[in-house]
Amino acid sequence: MHKFLKIFLLIVGIISAVLWYMLPEKDMPMAEAAQSGAMNTMFMITYLLLGIAVVASLVFTLKNLFANPAGLKKTLFVLGGFILVVLISYVLASGTDISDDYMAMSDESTVKKIGMGLNVFFILTIVAILAIILPGIKRMFSK
Repeated sequence: MHKFLKIFLLIVGIISAVLWYMLPEKDMPMAEAAQSGAMNTMFMITYLLLGIAVVASLVFTLKNLFANPAGLKKTLFVLGGFILVVLISYVLASGTDISDDYMAMSDESTVKKIGMGLNVFFILTIVAILAIILPGIKRMFSK
């Protein structure tokens, strides 16, 4: 597998170097440069490598997660907490807390989702700050 990976990366590197040489000149108009075959192929290679990296990271993460039952339990607990925060944030979002000028550009559902996202951010920020401060306070009073 390691030898296959080295050969694959060497081939991708050579193809990318050739495509880099074939990229359009900087004087070329942006519309024409965007339609360049070399540039499109480089984007395809980028998407391919990104997809491989995402799949590999997910596979190895899930493999390690299921190999450790205690870690799986903790992960499910954290995931449940996050879902709870999202649900609480959605309930707290009103969807009507913007001016009528902006409401004409959107609908109530979109505004409610944006409010939910902001509420999730604020709640998780408060949780993160408490997770930093509380252990320090606990150590300060336990000595």
